[in-house]
Amino acid sequence: MFLTELLSARKSLLAAGILSLLISVVSDSIAFAQNTTNFPTIGRVEQFDSQLEELIAKEAVIQVLCGGFEWAEGPVWVREEGNKFGGYVLFSDIPHNAVMKWQESIGASVFLKPAGYTGVADYGKEPGSNGLALDAKGRLVSCEHGDRRISVLTKDGGKMTLADRWDGKRFNSPNDLAIRRNGDIFFTDPIYGLPGHAEDPRREIDFCGVYRLQPDGTVSLQCKEISRPNGIAFSPDHQALYVANSDGQDAVWRSFPVQEDGNLGAPTIFFDSTKQTQIKPGGGDGLKVDKHGNVFATGPGGVLILSPQGKLLGRIMTGERIANVAWGNDGSVLYLTSDMYLCRIQTKTVGSGF
Repeated sequence: MFLTELLSARKSLLAAGILSLLISVVSDSIAFAQNTTNFPTIGRVEQFDSQLEELIAKEAVIQVLCGGFEWAEGPVWVREEGNKFGGYVLFSDIPHNAVMKWQESIGASVFLKPAGYTGVADYGKEPGSNGLALDAKGRLVSCEHGDRRISVLTKDGGKMTLADRWDGKRFNSPNDLAIRRNGDIFFTDPIYGLPGHAEDPRREIDFCGVYRLQPDGTVSLQCKEISRPNGIAFSPDHQALYVANSDGQDAVWRSFPVQEDGNLGAPTIFFDSTKQTQIKPGGGDGLKVDKHGNVFATGPGGVLILSPQGKLLGRIMTGERIANVAWGNDGSVLYLTSDMYLCRIQTKTVGSGF
């Protein structure tokens, strides 16, 4: 049923001649002019609980802002100085080794390339950056697959390595990150960016870890029991850290308490997709939290909307896989990196930190 709806939507886009305007080629110039607010829409929002109406209006639609990417990931909103609501979205196109920029009335352009791999030899299908975030100084912090590091883009345009190894061993491929108010960066390190994945001969760490990077450069292992740690985000008070597992054999989102010394305590199960009747079981990717503690987590079929107690309230579905989400504008607009598209939906809530 849903596939039929998706094909129908795509045919409508083609018939209107709009989809061709959305396709962008990764180059060093602006991909297309976009001085319109008349965006095509796609997908739908499913409601599983009446509480969802407090977070997303029934008439809310998913807008397709631009497309033509191979695998979009890691969106982050960058606010323009002196403009409370103005700014732009940065997001990774991992296979193209680029960070893209989308801005209202302008469209999509390449912001940074190379973004995750600076070597000269081929480095597999996913060499680029993945998760992106802004530190307290407004600098772009990136999880880089190919260069296997956490980096920061300085104000003068140069990159610095913040961390590329633990216990003398190089990371697998840093995937996603969350920055605590004190400057600590927590990040996940599965094997998806290694060309040979788990069997890659370049692999030096034989597990997929969750790490803490402190401002003084200290890297400490926080967890190695999650088979494929992926998306990661703090609760609004930064006293809990949510971590998704993208392994369908352990399709669980966990909540870690943050202890007084800044390290993580023993986790509890926050959400288990195998215990649900409304959705198929499956692992998770990126996630973000709103100011009330609701978790917007990409998972089976789209973005799962979970209450602070881990109750499944609804799902945002584009018909394509959704890798990650981020709030932007005044904090009420949720941006979605959905396979080849960058999309957005208006919410009735506000992202944590806005």
